[in-house]
Amino acid sequence: MKPAPFIYHRPQQLSEALDLVAQLDNYKIIAGGQSLMPMMNFRFVMPDHVIDLNQVTELNHISKENQQLHIGSMTRQQAIYSSALVQEHIPLVSQAYSFVSHRQIRNRGTFGGSLCHLDPSSEQPCFTAALDGVIEVASQSGKREIPIAHWTAMYMTPDLAPNEIMLGAKLSIWPKTHGWSFMEYSRRHGDYAIVGVAVLVNLSVASTIERISIALCGIDAAPVRLLNTESALINQAADESAIRMALGDIEKLPNIMEDALNTSDYRRHLAKTLTRRALLEAFERAKKRIS
Repeated sequence: MKPAPFIYHRPQQLSEALDLVAQLDNYKIIAGGQSLMPMMNFRFVMPDHVIDLNQVTELNHISKENQQLHIGSMTRQQAIYSSALVQEHIPLVSQAYSFVSHRQIRNRGTFGGSLCHLDPSSEQPCFTAALDGVIEVASQSGKREIPIAHWTAMYMTPDLAPNEIMLGAKLSIWPKTHGWSFMEYSRRHGDYAIVGVAVLVNLSVASTIERISIALCGIDAAPVRLLNTESALINQAADESAIRMALGDIEKLPNIMEDALNTSDYRRHLAKTLTRRALLEAFERAKKRIS
């Protein structure tokens, strides 16, 4: 298996990369390459040009600004997984990365590569949705920000114009008293999730829900936030009745995707089972932090 012929470009700075995407047709950007290279080898994609961003160091960073963590698009997945900033401020992300493939893959794979590849079962768009992520993109004419809810244009296709490059994303930091959980089920450890769920919750001293975020992956082309459930759970006790309410809303979700191996009914069952477990774990963590 070999890719079709292509011209290789290796810009050193973001400005060079932006010039290339403004000038070239039928190009692909290689970030980590863990998804693109197999697709090229199987000739599922046959670009005339490949633009390698690995030397654009300004896209490789993790930083905190006010109540947001900024992660550059070329930041390696393993670097995010092991980051002290991430573990302190958004531990949900560290837990999610424990499910992402294996260390050899995470050493090469990048945050932006995953967000742009947009596999429906990927953990990274899911936790970005749970954390109200905002995607930063740029072209020669300037920058713009795209909320994660509007990032998926269609199946495995982000809302990127042909002349734009993803710069990174801003993830919301929750209070230190919050609880979190990321759960998923896959055929083998390291595989893409059949279904995954990310939960964040902040509780009052009386253990009522002050704020909650629930995001699911593997059931639609884009991560699914249970926004109606989140609104309904505010001021409710963090107990079995709250869990039943969330599971009832998952039961009502329309058009859960299916494939040759997993029916929509099976995915719905997994979503309910994993959401129950994730809510229990997030509630318990939040209660410990406020006690």
